[in-house]
Amino acid sequence: MKHIDRQILRLAVPSIVSNITVPLLGLVDMAIVGHMGGAVYIGAVSVGAMVFNLIYWVFGFLRMGTSGMTSQALGKRDLNGVAQMLARSVIVAWGIAAVIIIAQWPIKKLAFLVIGPEEEVAMMASDYFDICVWGAPAMLTLYSLSGWFVGMQNTRIPMMVSILQNVVNIAASLVMVYGLHMKVQGVATGTVIAQYVGVVFAVGLLNKNYRKLYKYLIWRNCLEKSKMLKFFKVNSDIFLRTLCLVAVNTFFLSAGARQGAVVLAVNTLLMQLFIFFSYFLDGFAYAGEALCGKLYGADNRRAFQTTVRRVMEWGAWVAGGFAILYLFEGQSILSLLTDESDVLMTADSYLYWAVAIPVVGVVAFIWDGIFVGITATRGMLMASGVATFVFFVLFLSLQTIWGNHALWMAFLAFLATRGIFQTFYYKKCCVF
Repeated sequence: MKHIDRQILRLAVPSIVSNITVPLLGLVDMAIVGHMGGAVYIGAVSVGAMVFNLIYWVFGFLRMGTSGMTSQALGKRDLNGVAQMLARSVIVAWGIAAVIIIAQWPIKKLAFLVIGPEEEVAMMASDYFDICVWGAPAMLTLYSLSGWFVGMQNTRIPMMVSILQNVVNIAASLVMVYGLHMKVQGVATGTVIAQYVGVVFAVGLLNKNYRKLYKYLIWRNCLEKSKMLKFFKVNSDIFLRTLCLVAVNTFFLSAGARQGAVVLAVNTLLMQLFIFFSYFLDGFAYAGEALCGKLYGADNRRAFQTTVRRVMEWGAWVAGGFAILYLFEGQSILSLLTDESDVLMTADSYLYWAVAIPVVGVVAFIWDGIFVGITATRGMLMASGVATFVFFVLFLSLQTIWGNHALWMAFLAFLATRGIFQTFYYKKCCVF
């Protein structure tokens, strides 16, 4: 038991350090725009950032699928498969990035049409988009590299890359906004600079630590039709599952935006608390992903089942801690992000939803990591499909009565449904 806990923590702690820099960066960005003099700046950055979050979420299989298949190949000691998985994932990432850049205008128009921000917010968010779209090649390449490193049981490299990337992002954004007075454009420029610094650093660490694997790389096999079809077949469920998450998050943002700049700002700030928790908990989900995938590939049933139980228990402790933190210090945290009195007053009546998020969402997060590791992607898809249906039915039934509260209730029901469904699916279909 202690040995498994050490393995979990060895993988989880660097992932937590890595992941926690992401929401901290989001908090810094919100703090920067939150002191520019109006809720419209918060709304603009939130809309622009959400568009790219949605785009990158859709292609999240570049990280998740790469991690699961790499960890299983490592468990089988298939070094050829390990090397070719990295190359295959990066090639696909470059292709997707090229499509995003070429189709940037219709993507932006469609995204803004769906979200429906106010005119002033839309103009600023458009400037943000036009700059950040050029970071797509770097960002998607980092997805592939990070997934591969996790599959190789190495979370230290993603940690170092993430720390450097976010330090550069914060520094560049502060210089652009306060030194060059670029405001929203400055935040976007800082983001793109950091993305390319991060990918260059990641490639350097790849060459330093895994150069010996290059001899197993056969490029013609990476592009072989049957191998590519298998890659997309395994990841198609993750892709469709991610579309469900995109639909829910897009609708969540859109429903808030249609209620005005203040409600949009409130929902954005409260979602920062959700993001902070989720990236922290994802450290243990990544540990479950790497360890369970490797044990599954090695067909070590006993250690696999013990690892599943221990990762879930670690997740429960983390969720409890965050619920207590938000209960007693949630308002203080929000006060650090903005000094807009109307936003803070409105947020106070919604804060209890943020307190409930860790307790309700922990099971879904941990199962996602485990399911990715064992490539049980069909279960992830089915759970997300059912949960998405519950989200829309609940919100549409209660919106006229509870307004924005109905939106938050539906979101928590979405998280809970995923966790419950995956629990039953695992017991029925995944125990080997």
